[in-house]
Amino acid sequence: MSELNPTILSTLRAAADDPAGYAATWKATHSAAVIGCFPMNFPGELAHAAGALPVVIQESQTPITEGRSLLAEFYCGYTRSVADQAAVGELDVFDAFVTADHCVQLLGAVDVIRWAHPSAPVHFAQFTSSMDDPWTKPRVHGRIDELAAEIEKTTATPITSSALTASIAAFNADRRLLRELYDLRRSGRVRITPTQMQTLVKSSMVMDVAEHTRLLKELLAELNPPVEASDDLIRLHLSGHFCHAPKPAVLDTIEEAGALVVDDDLYTGYRYISTDVAESGDPFDALAQWYLDRNLTEPCPTRITVEVDWDTHLIDSLRASGSQGVVVLMAKFCEPHMLYYPELRKALDAQGIPLLLIETEHEGNPAEALRTRIETFVERIRRKPTSNAPALAAAEA
Repeated sequence: MSELNPTILSTLRAAADDPAGYAATWKATHSAAVIGCFPMNFPGELAHAAGALPVVIQESQTPITEGRSLLAEFYCGYTRSVADQAAVGELDVFDAFVTADHCVQLLGAVDVIRWAHPSAPVHFAQFTSSMDDPWTKPRVHGRIDELAAEIEKTTATPITSSALTASIAAFNADRRLLRELYDLRRSGRVRITPTQMQTLVKSSMVMDVAEHTRLLKELLAELNPPVEASDDLIRLHLSGHFCHAPKPAVLDTIEEAGALVVDDDLYTGYRYISTDVAESGDPFDALAQWYLDRNLTEPCPTRITVEVDWDTHLIDSLRASGSQGVVVLMAKFCEPHMLYYPELRKALDAQGIPLLLIETEHEGNPAEALRTRIETFVERIRRKPTSNAPALAAAEA
């Protein structure tokens, strides 16, 4: 089984693990603005077209200190971490902040940023959650126009249609390379651990898109995957974590238990790179359509589309990848996920698909208890007579 170049992975990991440090170096080199973006649907192409670097703000791996007095403990780990980063000065490198999604907890974190960085522009553009209404696309288009105007003000650079079209093409190229790696991973011909895949996607949220694309091309050029997969490990799908990256320790423990993660719908995973933007026509209109299309290719429980459900889509994805079970990674206090989970579990139970729920938090999970639960789950699938049903369904299709 082919493996990824460790030197290139190390470069990508350095950016993914220290977004503020990468942004500071890039800013000094290019003498241009850095825009801090929040999950889940801000189109980074807008900032790129204005000559700025869009960086999706990540959860810090450091303990929360000052932030403990700024947000309640029942806020999710990501938002408490963001508040802490703002309070201790880790977000000082950003020239402006933008968000295109609405979450009560995220709004609290953004309020802390306004308090800690009163001179930095903070723009909130709430995208419509109901995707099927006739007024949805025009409203999204209007919010995108507002975002563009705010970014132009911050960068003092107009976002022209030609520049935006070029940015869209650049981001599409990067997404396609990442999806190519996903296809190799699903086939089992290339071993990409969940931590490595997270590094590949998370670094794309931080790095200059041209630099990231160049490194991905080098990575793919060096791969020499076998024609057939030879691994007989239990194949799993990771699901959940809409806003931030699961901790590497959790991801590593899953594969150390004897499983092979072949697919996911994580935010710092396939969800982020699932959908391209049209490169023809009005680019601003294309970004509005991208927002709608994204919920068809990788549905989100925070959005409502009549013709698609996340649970049905997940089951179809399992069959396509031959996954034999699902590990749901739920960030503690993530209300949209908590509310949808019973429906998801009901659908998976009806199909006889094994499911393990792991609730994650910023402070981490007890290592040995986590390992025991995952090992038990993998062994349960291994002993299940119909454990290969999804794979057989995929083969028959």
